[in-house]
Amino acid sequence: MSNLQKTKLLVVDDSAFMRKLISDFFSDHLHIEVIGAARNGKDAIKKIEQLKPDVVTMDVEMPEMNGMEALKEIMQKYPLPVIMLSSTTKRGAENTLMAMEYGAVDFVAKPSGSISLDLHKIKDELVRKVEEASKVTVSKLRKPYEKSTVVSRTIRQPLHNEESKLKSMTKPTIKIDVPTQKTEWSKTSKKIILIGTSTGGPRALQEVITKIPANVDAPILIVQHMPAGFTKSLAARLDQLSEIHVKEAEQGDLLQKGTAYIAPGGYHLKLRKVGSAFAVVLDNQEPPRAGHRPSVDVLFEDVSQYSEFDKIAVIMTGMGYDGSKGLVSLKETGNVTAIAESAETCIVYGMPKAAVETQLVDEVADVDDIARTIMKYMP
Repeated sequence: MSNLQKTKLLVVDDSAFMRKLISDFFSDHLHIEVIGAARNGKDAIKKIEQLKPDVVTMDVEMPEMNGMEALKEIMQKYPLPVIMLSSTTKRGAENTLMAMEYGAVDFVAKPSGSISLDLHKIKDELVRKVEEASKVTVSKLRKPYEKSTVVSRTIRQPLHNEESKLKSMTKPTIKIDVPTQKTEWSKTSKKIILIGTSTGGPRALQEVITKIPANVDAPILIVQHMPAGFTKSLAARLDQLSEIHVKEAEQGDLLQKGTAYIAPGGYHLKLRKVGSAFAVVLDNQEPPRAGHRPSVDVLFEDVSQYSEFDKIAVIMTGMGYDGSKGLVSLKETGNVTAIAESAETCIVYGMPKAAVETQLVDEVADVDDIARTIMKYMP
């Protein structure tokens, strides 16, 4: 591939050492070229205007104009995919979540503070996220979500050329018949809601969780791909904004209706039966699945063994295919309604696309219609 066709990357960090380290990560990359560096937010805005990069990596904490202030201005004037580099402090995590709300596509946690001599530990993750960011549709990063004309729609088999088919559907069709053990959906049986998401997930979760009513008659288990520390801030933020209670899951938590439990970074989220109740099990011994711990597949597979619940499984924006294997386990063993976020609103249409391709998804919904779609299946 010639230089003209390469993804142009701008690196923004107040440390010259960090700028060099990050730039070096891409020195041999076939498709990404670092076209410049900036030392603070003001410098970044000037360089974006001059160099017109395709993607920006930006430190959250910088003097003169920090990453948050710069991001707001960038998304307003020159919207493009921005990946934030953040410290894992509580303040760093909170700022990172705000950055995602302002339109950052993703973030990478620095392994050891603002000057991380061991930055090579996150090289693969950062390179992969820049590669993915270069494919993001910029209009989807802007707030607020435009209300699309497409609301949720049920889908039927067979699903050939799914992406073009989804785009052509503008009104609901009939429900699919999935060849599983699924019996008639009953609104009176016990329910559990399972949600899996990755890139773009914090904003998508905010859009969904804040619309679920306080009296929802089920517990909600959430896997969001994020490192330790960030999931706690995410739970606290969603708890402030939502009618339901949202918390980072803790070992031994007894599941309560109207409470959402977010898997902590570094732990798979599982359940165990305690009498007639169910308790949270956090597992950091089982290896990451496809690079993820927590993993949506692990959650779905674990919950599939319990016939006491009907399950509502939701797969939203994210790169990769986490959740689709677990969806097969859920559908094989119980009464399950599966909902996937539509290609139209996903920041990255990876995980929902993989789920749809299993031909086990019952409904596809824009992110602003997912809460209503979930509630359709509740008492």
